[in-house]
Amino acid sequence: MAGIEGRPFDYRGAGGARYRGYLALPERANGAAVLVAHAAPGVGDHDRAVARRLAGLGYVALAADYHGEGEIIPIAELRPRIDALAADPVPLREALGAALVALAGQPGVDRARIAAIGYCFGGFAALELARGGADVAAVVGFHSGLPIERPEEAHAIKGKVLILNGADDPVVPPEKRLAFEAQMNAAGIDWQMHLYGGIKHSFTMQGVEKLGLPGMAYDRTADDRSWRAMLDFFGETIGG
Repeated sequence: MAGIEGRPFDYRGAGGARYRGYLALPERANGAAVLVAHAAPGVGDHDRAVARRLAGLGYVALAADYHGEGEIIPIAELRPRIDALAADPVPLREALGAALVALAGQPGVDRARIAAIGYCFGGFAALELARGGADVAAVVGFHSGLPIERPEEAHAIKGKVLILNGADDPVVPPEKRLAFEAQMNAAGIDWQMHLYGGIKHSFTMQGVEKLGLPGMAYDRTADDRSWRAMLDFFGETIGG
């Protein structure tokens, strides 16, 4: 990853909506690209670091902004915003759809080799993008929320799905995982779910404990394992 830098990246969506993401370009592109959907607050240091890390491996990477204007939502104000997006995912799909168009338009990107990944609610967002019928070859969710409302929409997923979650994540309890599995099977999706024993929510995010929120803890082993699992998955879906 040495020498890889990114930059703020502005793009527009439906009706002229303005978004500010973060674009990282590889020194030697491999033709594949990755859209990174941020955790609930907005595009932050974690997302920028992920984009640069992916670019260091040859992927064109865009940390996408799904709130608009590059807005960062304070923790105390997040719940109403996230609940609204979960209840009606159309704005979420439109925002990430605009990012997908911008990413696909980057020089050297093979439109058939694009993945969407996401962290926490960003994983939920990446799944909703796919459930809206977007042309993504792979979807990866890290400590990901799982959309289980409107199960018929799972049939619109075109790519393969990988979920990387902690077994002790209170945000995604076993009953929600089982409902998601049933949806994937009913829709005939090629899907995988890796569970990390004893691991909680937000396990890829160093320093998350400082937020003082229950059920969240960083874990280096799970972080490393999940990253390797994603790269293996990319090997069979988008290459690189």
